[in-house]
Amino acid sequence: MDISPISRQIYARNKCGQLVLKPSYRKKAFDSHAVDCPFVFRHDGKYYMTFVGWDGIGYRTGMAVSDDLASWKKIGMIIDRGPSGSFTEYNIAMTSIIRDNELYGSGEVRKINGKYIGTYHTYPGEGYEVGPGMIGICYSDDLINWTVEDPVLFPEKRYAWEAGGLYKSWFMEHDGVFYLFYNAKNITEGDWKEQIGFAYSSDLRTWTKYPLNPVITTGDTRSFDGRFASDPCVFYHDGYWLLFYFGLSYDGHARDSMAYSSDLFTWYKTNEILIDVGPQGSIDSKYAHKPSVIAKEGMLYHFYCAVSPSKEKYTGEIETAEIRGISFATSK
Repeated sequence: MDISPISRQIYARNKCGQLVLKPSYRKKAFDSHAVDCPFVFRHDGKYYMTFVGWDGIGYRTGMAVSDDLASWKKIGMIIDRGPSGSFTEYNIAMTSIIRDNELYGSGEVRKINGKYIGTYHTYPGEGYEVGPGMIGICYSDDLINWTVEDPVLFPEKRYAWEAGGLYKSWFMEHDGVFYLFYNAKNITEGDWKEQIGFAYSSDLRTWTKYPLNPVITTGDTRSFDGRFASDPCVFYHDGYWLLFYFGLSYDGHARDSMAYSSDLFTWYKTNEILIDVGPQGSIDSKYAHKPSVIAKEGMLYHFYCAVSPSKEKYTGEIETAEIRGISFATSK
């Protein structure tokens, strides 16, 4: 297969060069320390983005709105942590909602049996991604108020690649089958590897993990994805399924790339960098990763989490070691 013509179409070289969503740096705010994990979609003539806020305890989920994909306004937190003793006591990070599968499609979210359906991940301990992560499903009538169910996917020691915990997932439906693509780590601590696999279901209750997981593996120690191949984002275009993901290399940087498939089961990496890190002093000098892609008037907007070292004290109430927010690049 020669994917290069499609690959050339989706390069997003034109970075906007600034953060369109930033942390609030306010004590006790759900996004006080960091803004992460964009998921961009269209609804009722506007563009929306769910994102994950980090507050020093764990993750909580927020939403922003835009008329043009360039200027964004935070609506606020839409999913808070659960009660003491629940799976979501410390974290609730919604990362995708079932939407139009076409890369150049409308980007509209879809109702299934009268509900919008999203996927989240959570960790069992207080702190930054403490303990083995799990993946669950949540439901909404209006995209603002969500009913969160207990996790449906857990790390299993019999699958060595995911034994350390599950991470961010991408939720989609195709031909009556639901798919959860997710990345996972092999061990809980130390120099772990992150790779991508998926599970599928016909009823959203019983999930089967693909026996040949992981389907996107890490490269050799010299490659851009030598340590991590993470955070899948899947669309259909011109006869292929395209899986955007980020790679973390042993040089300490994260960059977005892509793989492709004709059947959702067998994947081939392009090994091409779609979004690279920027120079020293830029907003993404450390990481340019965690893709979310949407089209507008034939142009792709590639949103990503941009990370750079903190260079100065902020006028807000919180100081952080790094600046973590959302930016984007375009294909034209």
